[in-house]
Amino acid sequence: MLLPQTKEREYRFKLALRMGLPIFALIIALVSHTLIGNYATLQPSFYIESIILLVFSIYFILYLIYNGFDVKITDNVSKTFTREYLHKYLKKELKSKDEYTLILISIDNLNDINIQYGIKNGDRVLESVALWIGTYLKSQKIENFPLGHIKGGDFMLGLNGLKSEYETVLELMCLKSSELKVDDIEIKISGAIADSSYSRELDYIVENLFEIQEANRNSKSLVHESLSPNDLESYVINAINKRKMIIMSQDVFCEEKRVFKECFIKLKTSEEKLIYPKTYLKIINKLGLTIEYDLMVLEEILFNTKATEGEIYALNISPTSLRNEKFLVKTKELVRESRVKVMFVLNESEYFSHTSRFNSIINSLKSVGIFIAISRLGSIHSSFLYLRELDIDVVRFDTYYSNESKIKQNLSILSGFNIMAHDKNIKTWIKNIENEETLDLVKKVSIDYVQGRELSSLEKVFEN
Repeated sequence: MLLPQTKEREYRFKLALRMGLPIFALIIALVSHTLIGNYATLQPSFYIESIILLVFSIYFILYLIYNGFDVKITDNVSKTFTREYLHKYLKKELKSKDEYTLILISIDNLNDINIQYGIKNGDRVLESVALWIGTYLKSQKIENFPLGHIKGGDFMLGLNGLKSEYETVLELMCLKSSELKVDDIEIKISGAIADSSYSRELDYIVENLFEIQEANRNSKSLVHESLSPNDLESYVINAINKRKMIIMSQDVFCEEKRVFKECFIKLKTSEEKLIYPKTYLKIINKLGLTIEYDLMVLEEILFNTKATEGEIYALNISPTSLRNEKFLVKTKELVRESRVKVMFVLNESEYFSHTSRFNSIINSLKSVGIFIAISRLGSIHSSFLYLRELDIDVVRFDTYYSNESKIKQNLSILSGFNIMAHDKNIKTWIKNIENEETLDLVKKVSIDYVQGRELSSLEKVFEN
């Protein structure tokens, strides 16, 4: 048992003892007085009743203490509903109301506020923003709604009706928030909205809200999802179980010579509809099927494509799978049995700090003929750190640089990364080259591997 749990039990026991002592003293005084004054006439049932009274008093006090701790309605910092209570409240609302809307409101710069102004001021900002939300919605004639603190700078509230009734209110609220300050602390707020037409399950709606929130921050517009999450999960699980997929590939060139193919995977529903990676990968991660999916794709590429001996296929592999012992053992077995070679393309937003272990895994894979590439160099910091620290074979530039105007503006950056990679004997790769002008610019920078519609179109290599 952890120390906080031990201390909590001690605190509850002491509190129960302090509350119970006056009651126990009164019971003992009453029983003693009755015994002294009426000892000769007391019935045997009196003693039984006294014991029962004492036992029930102890039970009642302990029940109040422990139940009081378990049922906490308001958050100490923000003074809104706790996440647990809000979750129960909203589940009841979704069951009882035909039309119900959830709104996520986030303080985007709360972490910066905590670092710059201190955690106490960050807590004060949370409470102030919660009050501001309540005041603003009241000015819009919206009152008596549940508002809770979910995590960090995220608040959630529930409203009767469909989201179409409140989308304008949310947009105006986010615009109005530009004027919001707590003392001299500037606050940045963003929001997302979804309703019960998306799903009747609270967990699905909450996940969807955070996805919409992230998309909104990137695109600055509201994103709408129409596919039921229950159906989507079923489609993905069924596709993995039955290996229903299409594998497409596109050639990657070094000068005029084709050197390898990159693979693109789409899953198929039982009705032969396609599910794209942007949709199914988040479901696979959520269901914990990443390793199973990566192994499935690897097997199909190694044994069911029409590749010639020694041909190289590049495929995206989750770094989480790569650091899993089960995946490593199985992968090495499959590669040794196959005549096809593979390149694992790794894309990881969060930096894995145990690089010595990561490096040993990479070298063990390279020893059986697997090439390792790191993706999105020039966009996410982890790719730059991995370029510096890992024994990889290839690094791929972020698609940001594939646009002609972006390459023109950032040619020196692209050239610098290219030189850094070549100094470490690492090949460079750029994709999505869509026109001749961009191809000419890429050639000037001396990037090793080039890919795009200007050079090659997609072709199907496997379908099940």
